[in-house]
Amino acid sequence: MTSKLRLGALALLLSTGAAFAQQTDISVGMVLEPPNLDPTAGAAAAIDEVVYANVFEGLTRFAPDGAIVPGLARSWDISEDGLTYTFTLAEDVTFHDGTTMTADDVVFSLDRARAEDSTNAQKPLFAGIDSVEAVDDTTVRVTLSSPDGAFLFKMAWGDAVIVAPESAETNATNPVGTGPFRFSEWVQGDRVELVRNEDYWGEPVALEEATFRFISDPNAAFAALMSGDVDAFPNFPAPETLAQFEADPRFRVVVGSTEGETILAMNNAGEPLNNPLVRQAVSHAINRQDIIDGAMFGYGTPIGTHFAPHHPDYVDLTDNAAYDPERARALLAEAGVENLTLRLMLPPPSYARRGGEIIAAQLRDVGIETEITNMEWADWLERVFRGQDFDLTVISHTEPFDINIYANPDYYFGYDSPEFQALNAELEVTTDPAARSALLETMQRRIAEDYVNGFLFQLAKTGVANAAIEGLWENSPTQANDLTSVRWTQ
Repeated sequence: MTSKLRLGALALLLSTGAAFAQQTDISVGMVLEPPNLDPTAGAAAAIDEVVYANVFEGLTRFAPDGAIVPGLARSWDISEDGLTYTFTLAEDVTFHDGTTMTADDVVFSLDRARAEDSTNAQKPLFAGIDSVEAVDDTTVRVTLSSPDGAFLFKMAWGDAVIVAPESAETNATNPVGTGPFRFSEWVQGDRVELVRNEDYWGEPVALEEATFRFISDPNAAFAALMSGDVDAFPNFPAPETLAQFEADPRFRVVVGSTEGETILAMNNAGEPLNNPLVRQAVSHAINRQDIIDGAMFGYGTPIGTHFAPHHPDYVDLTDNAAYDPERARALLAEAGVENLTLRLMLPPPSYARRGGEIIAAQLRDVGIETEITNMEWADWLERVFRGQDFDLTVISHTEPFDINIYANPDYYFGYDSPEFQALNAELEVTTDPAARSALLETMQRRIAEDYVNGFLFQLAKTGVANAAIEGLWENSPTQANDLTSVRWTQ
């Protein structure tokens, strides 16, 4: 009898302990699957959403509040003329394959990113670098061709992470970084799995395993959260169901801001959208608030240019392209355009699919028909982003402070303005805050008045997570699901 009681007590103790054991794995939902896992060789936000800060690290990084903080560079000195940055690197850092990370890897990464044959999607970030030199194993000297007040900001991008020459060519399918998580497995079409890096040089993470599951359908995303198949969906695609989650004590809903300027991108390089009058007509045909209400259920902030409203230098230019269907019809008549049909290519996110249907109806009201093509993400990247084979598309640009994309005439929407390019070049070498603000105002007005794209709304970050999870970002200063501070509280 005594033995049975002791065994029963032990079983009760073990079962009670198991019930209160802190969970150490997490399943995170994402709408889009990344086309590859190398942030230095792809433009898709989904790449950084998996690997930024988790697998790969840069010299600097974005904090949750958008501040630029030390990454692999623990400190830095800037010369009085603003041309030389001397970075002191963390010591005893190793890549996930066991090789040591030194200043030579920083030289390799930055020289690779700025090389003539670089495939880096944000190559302009590195254009101001004149030279990179390894002073010793833990010291790097970067010399710029001219002062750049945004250089530390640029080094925080996912495109600027440090990679090793031994693994750089295979990072797309087998990413090897220095971060607190190691790549484990990629089941294409389903998930990417990460495991804790037990040899991490910095602060250990609480999670032992993390799985990113790819669920593009809003109904399936809702079901996955309700059933517990995913623990968190930081960018939840079904905002119409948020009230249901808010009423359920098992979940926490967080609505924050993102860097995502959501636009109706227009192909400026092809007829008829190479005509500014036609682009202006399209812009005046759009009712932004109807799109926000219909596609995002009220979540989103109207914008009139490619700039985040929470930025201190934002200029509200929404009136420049105010909803005015009569004006749109008059502009089409002035342009001599009749019986116009435009190809509207829509990627998978619900804001694009739902918003695209609303935009199509608004354009039809002013006499513009659309041919809608719903595309998978890889096909959109290949045909629209790389191939520029489109008239219109709806997409959210989630990179931080990315107005400089309008200075690239080869970018997918084909805007080629020597005036804007000169303004951007001047901004690159301007360090005085007041002068930078004046330039940024002029740049915002320039693309708004050229009606380069239909500027719709700033994407809200509508996240849903298990109420026991803490440490997920409330806002998105960059395109990332940073798990470095995430833990379960029970």
